[in-house]
Amino acid sequence: MNIPLAERLRPNTLDDYLSQQHLVGKDGMLYQQIKNGVIPSLILWGPPGIGKTTLANVIANESDRPFFKLSAINSGVKDIREVIDKAKKSGGMFTTKNPILFIDEIHRFSKSQQDSLLEAVEKGWVTLIGATTENPSFEVISALLSRCQVYTLNAFSKADLEALLQRAIKKDTTLSKLNIELKETEALLRLSGGDARKLLNIFELLVASFEGDQIIITNDLVTKQVQSKAARYDKAGEQHYDIISAFIKSIRGSDPNAAVYYLARMIEGGEDVKFIARRLLILSSEDIGNANPTALVIANNTFQAVSVIGNPESRIILSQCATYLASSPKSNAAYEAIGKAQQLVKDTGDLSVPIAMRNAPTKLVKELGYGDTYKYSHSYENNFAAQEFLPEEIANTKLYNPGNNAREQAQRNHLKMLWKEKYGY
Repeated sequence: MNIPLAERLRPNTLDDYLSQQHLVGKDGMLYQQIKNGVIPSLILWGPPGIGKTTLANVIANESDRPFFKLSAINSGVKDIREVIDKAKKSGGMFTTKNPILFIDEIHRFSKSQQDSLLEAVEKGWVTLIGATTENPSFEVISALLSRCQVYTLNAFSKADLEALLQRAIKKDTTLSKLNIELKETEALLRLSGGDARKLLNIFELLVASFEGDQIIITNDLVTKQVQSKAARYDKAGEQHYDIISAFIKSIRGSDPNAAVYYLARMIEGGEDVKFIARRLLILSSEDIGNANPTALVIANNTFQAVSVIGNPESRIILSQCATYLASSPKSNAAYEAIGKAQQLVKDTGDLSVPIAMRNAPTKLVKELGYGDTYKYSHSYENNFAAQEFLPEEIANTKLYNPGNNAREQAQRNHLKMLWKEKYGY
């Protein structure tokens, strides 16, 4: 059986595990948990090919626990229940050696599938380790997320990837018999997109293309041999990030033609429609905001629609939303305002709320004057009464500056009428 290089090199112990030292280094939280034998249920979050599956295997090996694996792509509730039953028989309650149930791409599980894991996790029949490339806050149900610790895995550094190649040359039973020189690695690393599995697959194919004992790896050689065979759109690799970046920048730059082109690239490449819709939802507020408040409504409805419709019809809904957002006036005023406000909070700390603005639910605080001088805006002309809402130390601080577009100019004129002397709109 021809086992791929990436599988042959898969580490089984912490000592052999490359990268993620913030988790599995001597001072890492996960390292301490493994060594103490007290391992909670985990969600491992990070980009593809950085060792999430490998780390789950290492945890099982280091803690000497039974290991069960499911893929969310091809497993249903029935499969989950069968594996949990097997795990219960191999481990059991009230033991520190309860089995590990690893679920790859857990974000692809539906709510009902995730619900079926709750009892097993809660009662300790299994220690769940889920792997995801998507933000678990969005893709994992809150009930399950609250029972797990989330650990973020970082992308491999250049040094990590080069060390992995050197390990392959020195330790692999096949490659160690060959005379391989890594003269240049930039092209290999670029084509891998930081994905260790992809890097090893490319490297193995490259080595196999040589005849003779002497193998010298250069950038030109890699480009000629490999790049021509690279996928047009790899949703798990570097192009995933390049194309979504171009998509967002095209919309921000008000070019619906480029936006729909990059949308087509992603759709043809099999990108998750919810991922695309989520990015549109963020953009509608970050880059359009109050210049066209309807953009947020359209984007939110788009996200809800594609979540229900799925492929292939979702492409139409996404196209409508992308071209609408690209054709909308742009403003990042709201985005900049919250950034300034958060920085102000970090710089000034927990300032006291003015007494006039404080809540007065009890007799005692009313006697202390809470809310006494507050002016109820609707009791005044134009539903407005000038007063200081900010803490004294930052009074008169202007954080929101409307953009230069029709809607926000109207906002600016309204605010100018109310606050010209205070904020200078």
